[in-house]
Amino acid sequence: MSRFLFVVPPLVGHVNPTVSVAAELAARGHRVAWAGLPRFVEELAGPEAEVFPCEIPGLLERPAELRGAAALQFLWQEFFVPLAEAMAPGVAEAVREFGPDVVVADQQTLAGALVAERAGIPYVTSSTTSAEFSDALDGMPKIGEWVASLVAGLRSRIGDPSRDHDPRFSPDLVLAFTTPELAGEGAYGDQVRFVGPALTRRPAGDFPWEWLDEDRATVLVSLGTANTDVGARFLTECAAAVRERHGRIQAVVADPGGVLTAESDTDVLVLPRIPQLALLERASAVISHAGHNTVAESLWHGVPLVVAPIRDDQPLVAAQVTAAGAGVRVRFGRSGRRQIGAALDAVLDDTAHREAARRIGDSFRAAGGAAAAAAHLEKFAVDRS
Repeated sequence: MSRFLFVVPPLVGHVNPTVSVAAELAARGHRVAWAGLPRFVEELAGPEAEVFPCEIPGLLERPAELRGAAALQFLWQEFFVPLAEAMAPGVAEAVREFGPDVVVADQQTLAGALVAERAGIPYVTSSTTSAEFSDALDGMPKIGEWVASLVAGLRSRIGDPSRDHDPRFSPDLVLAFTTPELAGEGAYGDQVRFVGPALTRRPAGDFPWEWLDEDRATVLVSLGTANTDVGARFLTECAAAVRERHGRIQAVVADPGGVLTAESDTDVLVLPRIPQLALLERASAVISHAGHNTVAESLWHGVPLVVAPIRDDQPLVAAQVTAAGAGVRVRFGRSGRRQIGAALDAVLDDTAHREAARRIGDSFRAAGGAAAAAAHLEKFAVDRS
């Protein structure tokens, strides 16, 4: 049996897929450990998870107005690079103590890849967002060169300076938690394996299921957990669009930051947390920021989306959704209840959107999810032993 060390950031959408894969590996008799923030990993993977602690830099509040290249620069300079440098000693200690046969490194947690290559341990990339496969930097050559210089600097400090490949893409195996039906056809490397989403079943908790009206379409509204600082206006307009469709639509709104001032009523239910997977089984549409995790879970259930990307990889994921025909895009900063309502009507009334969502969901299930990812990792460990 083999030992697998998962190196993960303190980001829910990046950890959830690996939790399912790790559980599948453990069920097959392999030993699994984690390098990351203990309380965060244990909350998602369970208190019994074997976690080697890593330092995590204080997460900076990003100015809400940052978009495009400026937001990308901020992300690299203020998050990716400091995260890698802070985590590297903990990852190195985990490698020494645990002795993994394979390191499974999150694509945006560069410490995993760089420490593994310095230690001479094979590593696999966990790609939880298909945005990294896009050619987003092709139109920004100076930004691309700047990112490459940051990566080279990191490699000189914590990796193997003799290597020259992009550490976000293992030269041996990349597990992509999506499929070409969503990511689009492209020139993917031979080492990329599309396994589809690896969904982690989460407890539904307390939810007033009796509030749902089976005679109305249920819409889920969520901007994730990292966008509460900028979401008040958009969530307010979403609620207004739903209320204007009284008797036909009802909405469950996730409001973790408590930014909505209007109270719940028969049309809109506002909660700090929602049982998203359980609700998706009964949902007709989702309004989302185009976070990859929410998009994947929605399409798995064949639910079309209204996507309102804010920053980071979200515009790229939103473009994938609309290119596949599985949703409608609106402008986060400028769309009001009229535009949001029209987009909602489109995904609810035009069966083509639901058919596209179901087609992508079928491709997700055919790809194999956690079981397929575990099988690829098993074979990789044997081949490298």
